[in-house]
Amino acid sequence: MPPVRLEFRPPVDRAMTERTQRTRTVERGGQRRTESVEMTTVTRFTAAENGWELTQTVPRAQLSQEGTPVVSPVDGLLTRFPLNVRLASDGAFVKVNNAGEGLKALQSSVPAGQRQASLEAFWAPEAVEARARQEWEAKYGGLFQRNLAVGQHTWAVDRFPLPEGEAVYLLERTVAGTRLTDQGEALVLSLRCLASVPEEAPTELQEVVQAAGAPPLTPGVSCEGEQVVARGSFVPVSRTLTVRVQGAEAVWTLTAQTKLELLEEAR
Repeated sequence: MPPVRLEFRPPVDRAMTERTQRTRTVERGGQRRTESVEMTTVTRFTAAENGWELTQTVPRAQLSQEGTPVVSPVDGLLTRFPLNVRLASDGAFVKVNNAGEGLKALQSSVPAGQRQASLEAFWAPEAVEARARQEWEAKYGGLFQRNLAVGQHTWAVDRFPLPEGEAVYLLERTVAGTRLTDQGEALVLSLRCLASVPEEAPTELQEVVQAAGAPPLTPGVSCEGEQVVARGSFVPVSRTLTVRVQGAEAVWTLTAQTKLELLEEAR
């Protein structure tokens, strides 16, 4: 297959509805516990000076434990906090325009005596900014405005949140080819984790690691998945990633699945 160029041409002023499910499982001492979050997100892109603005709302979010829905203050805050992100003209992440709004929503909706320190840390402006940047880079960093050949790799430093901290791993995306989808021809990427940075790593990989602060990678991490991105107008069609962390006393597994449900027709 000849090289494929993935341009960043977002569907301007069209609502893109996606369904996401994240499931986290821990196996410890012969016991298995599962927690999952299902979300519906609606994303719109609008042209801005020298770039784009991405606005994402969450009309629905539901936390479940052992398959039973439970009430979570995070779910309610997600539905009241539209994320607004500034992107460069080439699709590079610039900043979150309203990173402080999440903490304000928490402070106005949850009494001080009921707020947990972990919740305030989760919604702190710098934490919101870091999560949004990390998610965008893990999905799209290094993909846009370039020719991509089958077998070519791009990389991102990603993180898996754990109660004891976080697992840090190097995600490698490999161009597997193209696929015809409801959104036209799409680029297909296979996903896996690298246990360490190779001694003779390509310059691009070294730059990605340095840009992320050269964090030490967590041993015992493996992952697999697939990402599909439409080529004509930038539309994320689907993404599945399963990350497994083998700890000293427990095994953690995170499975994240996102699928496009609806792209509003052009007006």
